[in-house]
Amino acid sequence: MTRDYQGEEMIIAENINKVYPNGCHALKDVSVTVKRGEVVVVVGPSGSGKSTFLRALNQLETISDGSITVDGTNMYDKHTNINKLREEVGMVFQSFNLFPHKTALGNVMLAPLKVAKRDQAAVEEEAKELLKKVGLADRMENYPNHLSGGQQQRVAIARALAMQPNIMLFDEPTSALDPEMVGEVLDVMKSLAADGMTMVVVTHEMGFAKEVADRVLFMEEGELLVSDTPENFFENPSNERLQKFLSKVL
Repeated sequence: MTRDYQGEEMIIAENINKVYPNGCHALKDVSVTVKRGEVVVVVGPSGSGKSTFLRALNQLETISDGSITVDGTNMYDKHTNINKLREEVGMVFQSFNLFPHKTALGNVMLAPLKVAKRDQAAVEEEAKELLKKVGLADRMENYPNHLSGGQQQRVAIARALAMQPNIMLFDEPTSALDPEMVGEVLDVMKSLAADGMTMVVVTHEMGFAKEVADRVLFMEEGELLVSDTPENFFENPSNERLQKFLSKVL
């Protein structure tokens, strides 16, 4: 999908490594740059380090060495306020993690009120707009147990957007959903991409990667093996391990 980026580098990960105490080397010299407005999709077999890489981008995983710069801020500089930086990076997980005792609207309003200390009336207005944006205008007063999985995930996306992030990270956002609900979540993500949101998406949805990504990354055993346009990635895969992977998933 062709979009105009403004050229600024929003994420720069340089030679990042992650070694767990048990010796497992989860990330091996991974370097990725993501520009403003770019949609980067990360694919690969289970256990390849995709989610570890994504979680490292807002320090939910600490890296063993290397550097990560987000929107011009070095994440590992001792003066960096990591909580402030995280407000710029929205994250959507496989599990929705909604508060069961709060309505859809209440879930979306919570962080701007409690964390960002914004004005109640303004937050409510914006939360309603976000729920409309994700197609849930008629579900604002519903509690999570009265929402389908796809609806809950769309609330989770609205909740992440409520903090007005510059970057959105998605960690297998459709993996926990029934097949018929996957499309409604991907449609919301497509509209975010069309609006120019900078996005890094870990997913098994190859159709989304083909249609929406500006660049597709292939990881295996902690290594970044391929970074290419969707056209080259899917039509002319030069890497043997990528060819093998695609033969199983396409």
